[in-house]
Amino acid sequence: MSASTLSRRKFLQISGVAGSAFCLGYYFVSGATEATFLNPVSNNDQDGNIEMNAWISIHPTGKVTIFSHRAEMGQGVYQAIPQIVAEELAVLLEEVKVVFAQGDNKKYGSQVTGGSSTVRNSYKNLLKLGATAREMLLEAASNKWSVPKTECYAEAGHIIHRPSGRKFHYGELAAEASKLPVPENIELKPRSEYKLIGKPLKRLDTPLKTNGAAGFGIDKRLPGMLFAAVEHNPRLRGKVKSFDDTAARKIPGVKDVFSLIIKVHNTEREGVAVVADSTWAAIQGKKALKIEWDDSGFEHINTADIYSRQKEKLHTEEGLISRKVGDPDEVLARSTKKIEALYQTPYQSHACMEPMNCTAHYQGDKVEIWGPIQAPDWIQGFISDEMGIDKDNVIVNLTFLGGGFGRKAFTDYPHEACLISQKMGVPIQLLWTREDDMTQGPYRPGISYRCEGVVEDGMISAYKARMSGQNIDHWRSDKRDVANRNTSEGFLKPYFDSLKNVSFAEVQFETPIPVIWWRSVYASTNGFAYESFMDELAHEAGKDPLEFRRQHLEETRLHNLIDKLESVSNWKNRPKNGGYGVAITECFGTTVGQVVKVSKVPGGGIKIDQVWVVVDCGWYVNPDTIQAQMEGSIVMALGAATAHQITFKDGLVEQSNFHSYQMPRIMHAPPVEVHLMENDENAGGVGEPGLPPFAPALTNAIFDLTGKRIRTLPFDINAV
Repeated sequence: MSASTLSRRKFLQISGVAGSAFCLGYYFVSGATEATFLNPVSNNDQDGNIEMNAWISIHPTGKVTIFSHRAEMGQGVYQAIPQIVAEELAVLLEEVKVVFAQGDNKKYGSQVTGGSSTVRNSYKNLLKLGATAREMLLEAASNKWSVPKTECYAEAGHIIHRPSGRKFHYGELAAEASKLPVPENIELKPRSEYKLIGKPLKRLDTPLKTNGAAGFGIDKRLPGMLFAAVEHNPRLRGKVKSFDDTAARKIPGVKDVFSLIIKVHNTEREGVAVVADSTWAAIQGKKALKIEWDDSGFEHINTADIYSRQKEKLHTEEGLISRKVGDPDEVLARSTKKIEALYQTPYQSHACMEPMNCTAHYQGDKVEIWGPIQAPDWIQGFISDEMGIDKDNVIVNLTFLGGGFGRKAFTDYPHEACLISQKMGVPIQLLWTREDDMTQGPYRPGISYRCEGVVEDGMISAYKARMSGQNIDHWRSDKRDVANRNTSEGFLKPYFDSLKNVSFAEVQFETPIPVIWWRSVYASTNGFAYESFMDELAHEAGKDPLEFRRQHLEETRLHNLIDKLESVSNWKNRPKNGGYGVAITECFGTTVGQVVKVSKVPGGGIKIDQVWVVVDCGWYVNPDTIQAQMEGSIVMALGAATAHQITFKDGLVEQSNFHSYQMPRIMHAPPVEVHLMENDENAGGVGEPGLPPFAPALTNAIFDLTGKRIRTLPFDINAV
């Protein structure tokens, strides 16, 4: 933590606020790796409390409020952030109030909830934050009692004098603590003394989500608010030629109908908005519209064409090198035993259970937004640029998210809500139907891979991989002369230290289809290709697939994970061709190994009998959260591998709802056993890394059982 130079008067101004509350916070800079004191703005709310956009607020009654600066979309930050802070602050977690912070990167640094980044980027500073507040409260108590600070300790929201048993609750010390100098050197608890961190505590948001108290975006209500739905051009770059709104305006409750244009990446999406006094009326008005679309001037893409072109490019272009060690091309050129495989992965919808929605109130030089938003700072910047409003006057209020997976970090639906509110002059709640979301995107890009390798003397002497698919970064930049920075995402980094000849390259490919991050981003597709090919190389070498990986990994930490994976799955005692498959991938600072066991179903098809998962995420907060994320990732990966995909015909998306984009049901969910590695390494993410290894572990298991290689996803598991 960087030292701060603050006068006593300035700190009083920052944290004292007339002694009403003790508020403490840090601004996370440089990707949340450093912490400095912030200068929060404070005000009184209607109950006389002091509201400050910092992480900790202690009211004179002793009530502790912890602000969550990241979005909660099911991954558990609403639990993790207070669990971390409360550990060092020494308060009971069940007595803490958790409040979503408004979007403000001047105070909180990046608030983008993605890349499994919240805990891994913030935990050290959050620990210091709680410890700093605790030490100042200890100092205040020792001063009041005129006793040495060493005789005092913090427990359950109180400072206790050990010799006498006297105690103060934190609220009784808040005013005095706020006047003290901020300690510069804070000693954190050793992990052995943790009472909250590392424990499977019940999530704070579970009661709210089961009793209806949790506030999601669609729950927001404002005085004078109207509701909107938009009929978009079903072809992703089409325009509105004309529309007849006669029937729509006859729907009871419809107030207005007009066309509008929103920005999607570096292009535009056109549609016709219907505004009404209820969501139902707006949707009925939308259905009644008669629109003539102009679909000229761009290609009407077909799925078959996409993969045909990708395959052709992979066989005619070397691409842009992303990472290279040695000279795999030389080995491949001289070898007579080259192994080659082509893998294909589909476009995917995010299909969040909560559809896109946003409430916006445009007020001239100010706009306020409420909704399920993963990236408030990105939304602020985008709305500021597009609507000419000072960024400080774009106010973003977070709500709970019913799933996000990267989709709700995008800017299109908040932009649309703001434009409709600007047109109508009142607060607007916009709702996209499931059909809107599924047919409009953005999507996970469909990608093809060409992998080539050589095995000599039982070891890999060359490993070459090329990928061809849309580069998500290209929507933010016109720069096309560098390889996709995530070309090798998911591939274990220690392989680059042990493999003498390895290369990864991007063969660039573009379509009009809007694409964006999807859970685990490129690792979700890379992992399938690279770990499937690793299995093919092991088979060529005549080696045990797990031992083959171990022989090419020189890192003790990974060897420990493989040992654990072998032990929990009883790998070494598995029967020959018994239907066991393995895959190990790494992304967002966490390595996950999975073993899948499958068997044949009488009459045809494959049954998943068991999934064993070993997670090495280093320092962790709540093992129950990790288990839930691994289980959820596996179900999502199962769907992407065997159940659903987005396809295109004549420029139109062929899937529109869950009847044509079928999700795994509870009967399809396999038994999952999760094991955590215990070590003192830095924290990694857990919301996404559990997804990439599942598909290759599953298809490798099917090969072990049947001898059939599956290289294209999705596949029909009932027809194998």
